[in-house]
This record gives sequence, C-alpha cells and structure tokens, in this order.
Amino acid sequence: MAEKQLFVVFGATGAQGSSVVKALLKDGTFKVRGVTRNPCKKAANDLKELGAEIVTGDLDDAESVKSVLTGAYGVFLVTNFLEHFSKEREIKQGKLVADTSKSLGLKHVVFSGLDNVKKLTNGELEVPHYDSKGEVEEYFREIDVPMTSVRLPAYFENLLTHTKPQKAPDGDGYTIAIPMEDVPVRCMSVADLGPMVLSILKSQEQYIGKNINLHTDEVTTEEMATILSKHTGKKIRDAKISIEDYEKQNSAKYKAMANMFRFFKIKSDYNKELTWKLNPKSRTFDEWVKKNTDMLTAILS
Repeated sequence: MAEKQLFVVFGATGAQGSSVVKALLKDGTFKVRGVTRNPCKKAANDLKELGAEIVTGDLDDAESVKSVLTGAYGVFLVTNFLEHFSKEREIKQGKLVADTSKSLGLKHVVFSGLDNVKKLTNGELEVPHYDSKGEVEEYFREIDVPMTSVRLPAYFENLLTHTKPQKAPDGDGYTIAIPMEDVPVRCMSVADLGPMVLSILKSQEQYIGKNINLHTDEVTTEEMATILSKHTGKKIRDAKISIEDYEKQNSAKYKAMANMFRFFKIKSDYNKELTWKLNPKSRTFDEWVKKNTDMLTAILS
C-alpha cells in the first residue's frame, strides 16, 4: 500500500485549523502535520492523541516555514491578523508561505482568504484584515501556485466572543449590537469548515484557482435575537445600532469593522449551494444555537 501523502495545517489549534485537522484525520486519506506556536498546550495534545503530528512553526521565520512544509503534498494556511493588527505583517506571512510552496513544489494550497475590499471599492472602503488576505490571494495566483481560497463569512461562534449579547442598557434582557439593520448576515459555523476543505482536496481539479465564498445561512440580527431567545429562554433583542453609531466608538478597530459591515451590505457573491455541497452536514444558525444552548446561556451573566 502506498504511503499516505502529508498535508500541513497552520494554526492547527485555532478554530479553523483544528476543524481542518480533525476532518482530515477522521477521513484518513492524508497524514496530518499540525503547526502551532505552542505544541505543549492542551489543544495541541488533543490533536496529537487523535493522530496528528504536531510541530512548532513560525510564520515570520522563513526557515521555520520551509522546515514544516518540506515533504508536504499541500497545506492549509490561515493567518491571524488579530495577533498583531498589522496588514503588512500578514501580507508578508502569506507571501512567505506562497514562495515556499512554490519552491518546494506543493500540489495544492487551501488558503483562508478574503476579498481585497480596498481594491474592489476603488479605495472607498479599507478593511485591513480583508485587504491583506486579498493581496495574498492575488500573489499566490501571480506566482502560479495551485491554490483554492476559502473565504469564510461571519462565524456563528462570534456570538460567544466578539458579538456576544450584552445586558441591555435599560435592564430589560440582552441586546446584540451588529450594525446590519435589516440586511441578513451571511454566516456559518467555523467548526463545519474542515469537511469542506476535505471535499476540496478530494476534487482539486474542480477547485484549484477558485475563490469560494462560503456561507450556510443568512439571518438578520433580529432573527438571530429571536432564535437565541427561543433556545436560551432569555429575552434577547436587536440593539438596532447603525453603522455610523457603531463607528463612533472611537477606535481604529471599530472604523475598520464598520467598513467591514458596509462591505457585507454590498457583497453578493456568496455561494450557499456550493457550501452545502462541500459539507452536507453543515448546520443552520438555528441548529447551531440549539446544539450550543448551554454555552450561550453560560455567557449571559
């Protein structure tokens, strides 16, 4: 029997990377090398127990990237803008992996990319954590690396962290402050990504060279609040915050996020049908909330 080919996953202990590692291990087609900055953390040990090879890697170090990619068939790359908030650094990291993949002759890169918003809007909107990934997508193509970009929408899981319901100012339950008004938010569970990447790898001739705009559901903030209330038993409502009021929160971060929401309102090239084809077991928002009711209830304090 031929030896399994090696597939490398950066960010193996993060939300995207761990989903990919688990799906590949469960399928068994590839040997999996998970890359993390801290191989001693519990999440890394858990993946090791499932059968992954866990190694230390640094996206800022050329020798480190070359070492973890040597001998690989392909790689899943996710970069973490929130780790440093530097567009330039994220572009440099992505280009380093692109150059190394080219020099080592990797057969398939699956990149967690995003739109180059600044370019698409002729400079009217800048969203640094989008624009950087958009530039990296373009660079992969410029140097002719076989790459598929999976562009994730908002995560359902953001409701556990960045956009979790807050106590209402008037004391009457909780509110969700997502400035999309009546425009549906395209979204998905990041945990459903792994099987999608596996499907792409198993039909690579269909997907190399493509940018796939993923989402499994679309819900307005008001609909989110209704579904959350139904499953948690808590009174949760839409804060009905405008993008302009959201942006007034006096931070470069909020300005960038406000521009992201502006872009969400005009972006239309999501591919729900293909997303469900890549992972037929994906969840709707209602299904995800129902499954995670305990966690959601626990954060409502």
